[in-house]
Amino acid sequence: MNRKYFISSLATATAALSTFDTWAAPAEKENFSNRKHKVPPYLIPGDTIGITSPASYISLAEIQPAVQLMESWGFKVEVGTTVGKKDFTYGGTDDERAAELQTMLDDPNIKAIMCARGGYGAVRIIDRLNFRAFKSRPKWVIGFSDITVLHCHINQNFGIATLHSKMCNSFPDDWAKAEPVQVSTILSIKQALTGESLTYATPACSYNRNGNAKGKLIGGNLSIIANLAATKSDIETRNKILFLEDTDEYLYNIDRMFWNLKRSGKLSNLAGLVIGGFKTKPDTTGDEFGKTIYQIVTEKVKEYNYPVCFDFPVGHQRNNFALKCGVEHVLNVDGTGTMLKAF
Repeated sequence: MNRKYFISSLATATAALSTFDTWAAPAEKENFSNRKHKVPPYLIPGDTIGITSPASYISLAEIQPAVQLMESWGFKVEVGTTVGKKDFTYGGTDDERAAELQTMLDDPNIKAIMCARGGYGAVRIIDRLNFRAFKSRPKWVIGFSDITVLHCHINQNFGIATLHSKMCNSFPDDWAKAEPVQVSTILSIKQALTGESLTYATPACSYNRNGNAKGKLIGGNLSIIANLAATKSDIETRNKILFLEDTDEYLYNIDRMFWNLKRSGKLSNLAGLVIGGFKTKPDTTGDEFGKTIYQIVTEKVKEYNYPVCFDFPVGHQRNNFALKCGVEHVLNVDGTGTMLKAF
């Protein structure tokens, strides 16, 4: 296996960190809501994918299946030094994680950045990053869960498409023994990165609301999106197709976060709503919440007229397919099921 390890020099890291103190975001965000997003160049064999850990810790051994498979696709892989580095729960200190992500954003030889895993930590470094070089030379930023911070910030502030998908910690240890759904979801990453057409179809759900929609697809983890409210990473949802997923939350807290979206206007002018996987914590016996995820969402959107679908294959689950954030999609929901297609 020909693998190049990505090692940032102290001088590079210091230079990158020095920009954090001098660079500040514009006072007002540029509004990309009604503009066409810039789509980073699609990858071709020989292009390089960088792997970094902007959030939680992951070992070098855990990413090997992902490295080997992406190399088999014809890509070169550069592994950052934050992989295998540990600072309590994080993949290195805030300074180390920020400096490495900055270097990968700036490096013209890296055509895509795959986050090794989620967890927690991206919000701690997002305001340290300088996106000037990234804006002039866009590249795919890949991940989900905590990486929703990057998706929202990049799409809202710079109008550049990103890829919501599984990360290194979700690649099967043995590709030959992987379940079909694992194979399909991992291959969807390759298809997205190389510009293949992405169309997903799901069965009908009795809670679905039929209709057709067209708009930019945005979204990700509900907890992250709710916590980005009123920050410069907050998303504008008007005329968008919003997708949401979450895990390890109590139903009452999911209800609270959907009230946040409703009260802040994020649900009122959507083109469409896609609800992915929601893994919930069990209610305390005798203190049950009394509503399902289907009922929680239906209650919040009952006064609106856009299509809504449930059980879409995205989230903290094996059927977590790649979705291009910021790219125009069509959404069709009817009695036969749901179809979501990227332009």
